[in-house]
Amino acid sequence: MAEDMTAALIESQKWIDPVADQLQKAVGAAFESAGDTGREIKNILHGTWLGHPVHSVLTDIPIGSWTAALVMDAMEDMTGQRQFRRGADAAIGIGILGAIGSAVTGITDWQAVDGRARKVGLVHALLNTTGLLFYTGSYIARKKGSRPLGRGLGMLGFAVAMSAAYLGGKLVYSEQIGVDHTVGQQFPTEFEGVLDDSALKEGEMRRVVVDGGRVLLARRNGRLFAINEVCSHLGGPLAEGKFEDCTVQCPWHGSRFSLEDGSVIDGPAVHKQPCLDVRVRQGRIEVRSKG
Repeated sequence: MAEDMTAALIESQKWIDPVADQLQKAVGAAFESAGDTGREIKNILHGTWLGHPVHSVLTDIPIGSWTAALVMDAMEDMTGQRQFRRGADAAIGIGILGAIGSAVTGITDWQAVDGRARKVGLVHALLNTTGLLFYTGSYIARKKGSRPLGRGLGMLGFAVAMSAAYLGGKLVYSEQIGVDHTVGQQFPTEFEGVLDDSALKEGEMRRVVVDGGRVLLARRNGRLFAINEVCSHLGGPLAEGKFEDCTVQCPWHGSRFSLEDGSVIDGPAVHKQPCLDVRVRQGRIEVRSKG
């Protein structure tokens, strides 16, 4: 019920869409202005090299560090031992650095999101930014000797960060952001005919459905390719995308995959496209799941 109320509240905010439009355009333009270098940086921030979103890795740093700082502040109160003070301050500093990295990777991923997830993602980002500002203020206050103020700002920052983490979970579990959208597609374990060989010309690609799973067939330089047709990023239809050399580009958010092994060439996707075995037998193209 609380989740439904949160979603409804965010959906009702009319100011979010125009802000999101301008921010996404600005982020996209910044990467595009850097040309090939911008594209490489963007891929690094997405996590195409890791096969996993970098953002979800970095989010653990501020949450873990700031939780440790909260505990060490409490331990100082209970024991009177000042070494906990130094530990708390160090943990807050580490959390600030982690939060900055998380923000950079997060906005890079968010730039390629739309629909309700875009609204939730923007609120998530604003809360995280607010939490970061509170903790930055806490760190400065502590270093200047104003520990009561520093602790107060830290507690406010922790409360805001937990609210942001709640929305982060909603983005993953409710909106399916950052997960592999090819999971759940079922394909035959034995070769099964899906299309007449003559129906797929050189330089063409075609969507076929077999056992409920969507397969992308493509022919280039006399070679046949077969991969999962559902884009791993957000489920886009690869058959409606751009076929160039031995790659396919998703029409929704521009992820580009190798047809030879399904590897990610350009994000925002980070998960590989599953490939299928393919052959021609008695004039029919046949496919099956790999090993």
